[in-house]
Amino acid sequence: MSPSSQRSRMRLVVVQVLAFSLFATLFVRLYYLQVIGGESYQAQAADQSVRDIVVQPQRGLIVDSQGRPLVANRTSWVISVDRTLLGKLEEKQRTELVRRVSVVVDATPADVEARLVTCGDPGSVRDVCWNGSPYQPVPVATDVSKDVALRVLEQPEDYPGVLAEQQNVRSYPRPFGINLAHVLGYLSPITEDEFDIAAERDDRSLNGASVVGRAGVEKQYDEWLRGLPGYRRVAVDSMGRVLGDDSLVESTPGDTLVTSIDAKVQAVVERQLAERIKVQRATLDPVTGRNYEADSGAAVVLDAKTGRVVAMASQPTYDPDVWTGGISQAELARLYSEKAGTPLLSRATQGQFAPGSTWKPFMTAGALTNGYSMDTVLPCSSGFQVGNRVFRNHESAAYGSISFAQALEVSCNTFFYRIGYNFWQKFGSDPADIDARDPLVEEAKKFGFGSRTGIDLPGEAPGRIADRHWKQAYYESQKDYYCDLSSKPQTADTSDFVYKFSREFCIEGNLYRAGDAVNFSIGQGDTIVTPLQLARAYAALSNGGTLYAPTVAKAIVSPEGDVLRRIAPRKVAQLDVPKKYLDYIDSALQGVTREGTMAWKMIDFPLDKVTVRAKTGSAEVYGKQSTGWVASYTKDYVVVMMISQAGTGSGSTGEGIRAIWEALYGIDGETVRPARAATPGTVPPARLPQFLADGSIMPPVPAKATR
Repeated sequence: MSPSSQRSRMRLVVVQVLAFSLFATLFVRLYYLQVIGGESYQAQAADQSVRDIVVQPQRGLIVDSQGRPLVANRTSWVISVDRTLLGKLEEKQRTELVRRVSVVVDATPADVEARLVTCGDPGSVRDVCWNGSPYQPVPVATDVSKDVALRVLEQPEDYPGVLAEQQNVRSYPRPFGINLAHVLGYLSPITEDEFDIAAERDDRSLNGASVVGRAGVEKQYDEWLRGLPGYRRVAVDSMGRVLGDDSLVESTPGDTLVTSIDAKVQAVVERQLAERIKVQRATLDPVTGRNYEADSGAAVVLDAKTGRVVAMASQPTYDPDVWTGGISQAELARLYSEKAGTPLLSRATQGQFAPGSTWKPFMTAGALTNGYSMDTVLPCSSGFQVGNRVFRNHESAAYGSISFAQALEVSCNTFFYRIGYNFWQKFGSDPADIDARDPLVEEAKKFGFGSRTGIDLPGEAPGRIADRHWKQAYYESQKDYYCDLSSKPQTADTSDFVYKFSREFCIEGNLYRAGDAVNFSIGQGDTIVTPLQLARAYAALSNGGTLYAPTVAKAIVSPEGDVLRRIAPRKVAQLDVPKKYLDYIDSALQGVTREGTMAWKMIDFPLDKVTVRAKTGSAEVYGKQSTGWVASYTKDYVVVMMISQAGTGSGSTGEGIRAIWEALYGIDGETVRPARAATPGTVPPARLPQFLADGSIMPPVPAKATR
């Protein structure tokens, strides 16, 4: 065989070996992929062909004490965009699709694009960007009309990757037409920070598409109300289009919150507050010569024996439905607008006002437990001079020498001025001594003023006791400002009063003088309270001295109707005021309604059958009209109403207070008809509503009336 033939044969052998090796390697690899690693790769392939979609849970109901729904759920059409499919379109196709979506949902393309950006990515806008899974269709419009949804559903070729689905959103049944916005609160989408915290805690009740409570009981009991999301696994093709369901983990509905609110009472309270404000705005103020501003107000009804909130109203208010499906910037700006009266602010728990003469029963308790007696008689002169200033009675009335009971009935300022001045002379005549004792301040704090009540609603204001320590702290915080103002020539923008005040404040603004003490004794000056604080303190007068933390919630009930948690009344303190003094004050406040400053609004009211105690108050604030108060109670309820810049207490709110009492006890003229009472049995129910097997909710059995 020639050398050339041998070389050819050798090449052929080498080629054959290489070919065999190649096929052997390929066979081994195929064997590994299909036999040894087949299950693993099959799972990975399956995983790439399915997507997990979060199924949001139905949020729990909120019901009143009779089982009436205050907050429920309804179905809403939501337009969403599948970003996986959107990302596979050409740029021109993508732009056109976004444009079509923006037209159908009545938005701009920029708005739609902003919602499609993942939070944290470049260009993301806080509270607009998408917090959820990258495989989850992104909602770009909520609560759209059925016509819009049908347009998307019936023209899939024009809206590839666009979904129209029904989801649950909050609804407000409004029994008896109630509003209750500040108590219920509202929802908004979870923020990026909240989602990150939930992920760190492995909190599976929240996801990137969740909505969470932002105010009211929606926030306070959010963890109970929100439920647990489910997951729907769907099969998709190579373009990310959904082919069908693969598996489903059902979501768990949220629990039901039972509240102590009585919707029928709430309706009366809201209506009376709004009506009284309307009337006062049309009433001439004889002091200023113009109509009352009546710019805001609040009303509270408490169960006197437990501190539970039966009704709570605030004006101005807002429609809680504005948050459903997302709130517009214009609507949000109005809720915070001072021009609109800051409707988002609850005047009942966050509004802080000088209490005026409604303060005097607590000053009476402080005086009686610190040296004065029920037989004490002091002059009720038209004025009381402190230094070079005369502190006057309302309209400079004089009643001669009178007792504590008479002083409460006629609301005599100068009687209480003398008490405040006497304690100031006895314990703290050195105005620079911030640690000097003050029995009236001590008593006010015992009744809970100057600190939060502990109500189960977020954002409660603490009020303020303007004592020596507060005055020193305020001076230190404001000294530089007022000293700077007083060191410069007076300008046209600075009134004589402000300029003079700044000079005095700069020099001695920290001193607690006798004038501060006498002002404190009648609820004037810098001391401020919330309507809820005042109502709680009057409840303590009613129930024998027990101070409760007010509560809105009564129980948490599962979707199946099982009681998961009962929320009992929470006792905060037992006042150390002897019963004889509480009884004395109680009797005096009965006199206010029968012969005193509230009597003209209670003519022909059956006081012998429904004994209402009351105290009126008119608080003066520099540069504003008087704030009117009436605080009242029976052995069952406390009713407080106030209206800012509306005149005297009984004049501005008296008729509203009476109407509420008539509704609570079913009073018709001079006759008490318990069957007509807003609450069955005339007293708040001790039992919970009945949760039946078919999902319906029935009222509890009413308790017997006691007055």
